[in-house]
Amino acid sequence: MTYVKPEDVVENMLQAGAKKANLPVKQLLMRGFLAGAFLGYATTLAILAATQTGWGIAGALVFPVGFVMIVLLGLELATGNFALIPIAVKDRRAPFSRLLINWTWVLIGNLIGSVTYAYLYCVVATKMGVIEPETIPALQRTIAIAETKTLEYAKLGFDGTITAFTSAILCNWMVTLGAVMAFTSNTTGGKIAAMWLPIMTFFGLGYEHAIVNMFVIPAGILLGADITIADWWLWNGLPVIAGNLFGGMLFTGFMLYWSYGKTSHQD
Repeated sequence: MTYVKPEDVVENMLQAGAKKANLPVKQLLMRGFLAGAFLGYATTLAILAATQTGWGIAGALVFPVGFVMIVLLGLELATGNFALIPIAVKDRRAPFSRLLINWTWVLIGNLIGSVTYAYLYCVVATKMGVIEPETIPALQRTIAIAETKTLEYAKLGFDGTITAFTSAILCNWMVTLGAVMAFTSNTTGGKIAAMWLPIMTFFGLGYEHAIVNMFVIPAGILLGADITIADWWLWNGLPVIAGNLFGGMLFTGFMLYWSYGKTSHQD
């Protein structure tokens, strides 16, 4: 039987959260680096698909390849850990201190991997700066996305910050659901199909994902977008991380834990 019932899915979430919480810092950094780079690959593929076809939904259809690689290889993505580790702490399977260690070092690893891929991608795409980014549609689109994710929010001031935060909540509700849906099957094919659905949904709707943005905004800056590092973190980075954390932890982690965890059946 390949389908896994929700009660068993939550138990698997708790076990995964506890295991992730207790990984050494070296592993968190390496696995976080790879996860950030793989999401960068997926984002460039999605932008290329959308540019070539003229259909934004084409990007959403192919983007989940990066997430599939991350989950099947057991890598560390901070946004997924926002849902899994808090419930492991609540269930007394991991100490709170390990939650802080995991989130901190995985975010750093994700950032280094994403920015490294962004730099290498720009080296190849512009032939070491020989080709003007404006002449290549996919690079034009990358610049436009990066500016939209920062400068458009900046124009709105506090309303822009709230919008980015809320978009990030909606994003990570789906992204963490992707990580959880992988637990609903015992077969590789089943895991891929199940996690594809919510990941395609979030990307197609254009919600804000902190790690995707750790690639696309630096790539935009490297390609000549009119964005500063301060613009990135003030108008996107910090509010989006906060929204991703809140959305993943509450709407996926705790809501499923409260619904199907062992303690929910004791009353």
